[in-house]
Amino acid sequence: MIDSVLFKDIVRRYNLRFARKLSDLSLYLLSNASGRFSFTKLKNVLSFRSVHTVENYVKYLEEGLVIFCLKRFAPKLKESLKSPQKVYAYDTGVITTFKSRLEPDYGILMENLVATELLRRRKEFFYFQSKDGKEVDFLVKEDLVALQAIQVCHNLSDQATRKRELSALWKAHKEFGVSDLLFLSWDEEKETRYKDVNILIYPLWKWLF
Repeated sequence: MIDSVLFKDIVRRYNLRFARKLSDLSLYLLSNASGRFSFTKLKNVLSFRSVHTVENYVKYLEEGLVIFCLKRFAPKLKESLKSPQKVYAYDTGVITTFKSRLEPDYGILMENLVATELLRRRKEFFYFQSKDGKEVDFLVKEDLVALQAIQVCHNLSDQATRKRELSALWKAHKEFGVSDLLFLSWDEEKETRYKDVNILIYPLWKWLF
């Protein structure tokens, strides 16, 4: 299916001379779904001739509905534009095809599914990373206000992981005043207190419905 989109639609539509480069780029991005990238890094890793060409090819993949990209939420537009973006697949099913792992990474699949659902709901959303490196998967915004912070994690049984993920949500609350803090898990449902805020832990399947 992906080959059909790439070569029948995108390559012909834009009359691309380097179809192999487009294929390499799509393979790299889909195999790193939910990960961050910069155009400069893509240029160096995949040996493109210029950053401008990489930007165009990524745009073609977006317009072909293969991937979509997520910007970092930052108070200043310049900071957001200079930060790495995150990449997601429109079709969550293709991620397992392009991943090199033998076992599916349920955390990545869940995060990608949440991203596509937020897109379907026509939400304006970003990812958030604090100055000390704490990351929140999604920050939902309306006008100039951050309304909700969403963290996605498959397994919360490890206490170190749990603390790290909850502290990232707390950081979003402290920096932007977000009070709606949602933690999407596989099957856990409870409200928990972290420092001075309440965080709702909720099963992904319930949130989807």
